[in-house]
Amino acid sequence: MAHSLDFYRTQYPFDLLSDKEFDEIINNAEVKEYSSNEFIIHEDQSEDTIDIHFLLSGLAKNIMHRSNGRQLSVRFYYPGDLVGVMILLTSGEMRFSVQALEPIKTLCFKRESFLKIMSNNTQFSKVVMEGISHLMKSLYDEVKFKSSSTDEEDDRELYKKRAGAYMEQPAFIHPQDSIEKAARMLQQQKIEALLVSEDRQNLLGMIGYGDLLKAYFENNHRDSVYLHMSEEPYSISDQEFIYDALSYLKHHPTEIIPVHHKDKIVGILRQSSFFTISNSVYFDLTYRISNATSVDELKDLSPVYNTRFQDFVSSLIEDHMMAYDIAELITNYNDRIHKQIVQIAEDEMIAAGLGAPPINYCFLVMGSEGRKEQAFSTDQDNGMILADYEHSRNKEQINSYFKLLSEKINSLLNQCGFPFCTGGIMAKEDKWRQQKSQWHESIDQWIKKMDAEEIRDFTIFMDFRPIFGDFSLAYDLKKYVTTRVQRSLGLHQLLMKDTLRFRVPVQPFGRISGVGKRKTLNLKKSAIMQIVNAIRIYSMKYGIENINTVSRLNALAEQERFHPRDAENAKLALHRLMAFRINENLDQLKNNEPLSNELKLGKLNKDERKSLKEALNIAKRLQQVLELSYNRNRVM
Repeated sequence: MAHSLDFYRTQYPFDLLSDKEFDEIINNAEVKEYSSNEFIIHEDQSEDTIDIHFLLSGLAKNIMHRSNGRQLSVRFYYPGDLVGVMILLTSGEMRFSVQALEPIKTLCFKRESFLKIMSNNTQFSKVVMEGISHLMKSLYDEVKFKSSSTDEEDDRELYKKRAGAYMEQPAFIHPQDSIEKAARMLQQQKIEALLVSEDRQNLLGMIGYGDLLKAYFENNHRDSVYLHMSEEPYSISDQEFIYDALSYLKHHPTEIIPVHHKDKIVGILRQSSFFTISNSVYFDLTYRISNATSVDELKDLSPVYNTRFQDFVSSLIEDHMMAYDIAELITNYNDRIHKQIVQIAEDEMIAAGLGAPPINYCFLVMGSEGRKEQAFSTDQDNGMILADYEHSRNKEQINSYFKLLSEKINSLLNQCGFPFCTGGIMAKEDKWRQQKSQWHESIDQWIKKMDAEEIRDFTIFMDFRPIFGDFSLAYDLKKYVTTRVQRSLGLHQLLMKDTLRFRVPVQPFGRISGVGKRKTLNLKKSAIMQIVNAIRIYSMKYGIENINTVSRLNALAEQERFHPRDAENAKLALHRLMAFRINENLDQLKNNEPLSNELKLGKLNKDERKSLKEALNIAKRLQQVLELSYNRNRVM
């Protein structure tokens, strides 16, 4: 067995052991397997029967039983985590169970040899004691948003406005009032939800239509409001940026958001509160894109050429907006330009006497544009799905029409600051412009005969999204791809090997490895893509159709494949890395330098270096979990 476990000699934290120490604990270890829902450790076990496990594959969670009978899951265990150490080190003070969420395999160590090595090897002991999740927790608890209490400029931009400027009068109800009274108040006041309060200042909870309907269905309409309200609703300070509220509403549909000043409720925000927003730079620019009729107009509005848009993005960074939300906003802006270009290309075809498109088609964007994770440094990744026309009498004409249309679109995008893709992933290439049934055949062939070169193209394609034309063609293809890739373990292995080509350049204990004389780090290849690729592979494994990395993380957390805290930390790492990338691009644009994803490590201050290091550690940890997950068959 020792030979089959050589792979783990290089894995953190075993790479901190000497060969003799490694052999000592491995030779006394055995591989154990558990089915879904089986306990690896149960809180009622006596301490002398608890083993230490290294999770080789699968997913487990710990469960703490509360005095009220409810179970609480504090964390998940992923491949590469040690299970059972905390219980042994705290001498029975911490009691919890560890349960398999899916079939898992562990390497079970003899306690005596493991604890002996811990007492002799201080580096290894330190890592184990702190636990790999320690960094995750400290990051998660960090305050992500900072808000200042004064507006330095009295401008009209949406993203600099405070919640106080948009709030409306709140409607209160006493906790002892009945559900019937709450229903009448909602109807009379034409409001979506009521704030539950005894003194009309301090918030106890919130009750909306959903809560009321549930109470009525259960015949509890005479109950007091207190029994059916939502406790601890999300609220926002009147001095926080309005964008925080908008971002929250986007990801967490809710009736209203209470607004507080210090600890008193002073107002509410509703969906309709934002209807008065006007004069935003962003709204002005997007309006001009939608009305542009020539490529010259669009070029002036393109992110790489438009300084107003660049200044706008800078202001969002200064206002501490999450960088992945900024990337989504940049992508939405790019989408508008793409859509307008496709429309202009169609108009040019008609003007040239070639007519409107003869059949339905859908223009797709892929890669980072598909995932809504764009910075300023980007090239084209796009394609086209055509409705089936194989048996049409006009097959040749249809072929030449779409060849010409796609060439036009790619050329216009290039003129507007979206350079041609060096890898040729563009709609004008036959491979990326196919009939629906041909796409199905191509995907089947791809999955069957994929090689290392093609895998890169496939990862870019996997993140496709429709932006113009018949979207149903794209939705059907997405369902087909999701089903096919979920079943293909070989494809998962290929994707895993591809993502490990670029190792996250952070050494044990945190030293960042720069490249070349200028000591640079490629933010995209060596950091951001490690998170993106790992989360994509997990999404494929669990049949998740979401494309955006943050929404994939949310779906993984909802399905109990990631602990919510770990998902939040992956999001925070993504935010930090994307913030470095967008800032670097803005500096390059300002200094008329070529756009790239290279970050010069020498110019970082102490705080920036710490922030980067923590984000890289999370990316590295995801890479390790992925590598272990797909090397399960090394241990038999």
